[in-house]
Amino acid sequence: MPAYLLLIVAILSRLAPHPDWLNFTAVGGALLYFGARRSWREMLAPLAALIATDYLLTVFTYHYAFHWQAYVTTWAWYFAVMALGWILLHTRTTFLRVAAGVVLGPTSFFIVSNYGVWAGSDMYPHTLSGLLACYAAAIPFYRNDLMSTAIVAGLAFGVPVLVRRMNRAYAVPSAS
Repeated sequence: MPAYLLLIVAILSRLAPHPDWLNFTAVGGALLYFGARRSWREMLAPLAALIATDYLLTVFTYHYAFHWQAYVTTWAWYFAVMALGWILLHTRTTFLRVAAGVVLGPTSFFIVSNYGVWAGSDMYPHTLSGLLACYAAAIPFYRNDLMSTAIVAGLAFGVPVLVRRMNRAYAVPSAS
């Protein structure tokens, strides 16, 4: 149940206006957590919900024509982050594994999505300097994605650990 609640938070964080918070959403952390805590067959639900969110944002918020081909990389990344959560965190969750997921998720999106922008559009010249300019322009988005993923994943994986430790610390020993 917490994975689905976190998915709702992720979707709402995308739908809520946040013009100065470039890419500061709960998506990366929520997908990492979902992959770690739910089964493979359940991963279609967040994928479908985020695809629908992409459609709604593109058509109704940004008022652009929707071309599904432009989103294939993003949708593949959504699934890949859930798979990363499954691989890294499903059987064993440690601080180091969560930290690895927090770094690998946003970094993979930064590399793949910005390469796609550079290769698939005319926004930047198709030269090495154009590719570097594309990556440089995306650094604020990457920074915010990395921070938001760290916060969401830190809370999602860390709060239950803290609660368990506090319960153990304050547990009243039973009289024998």
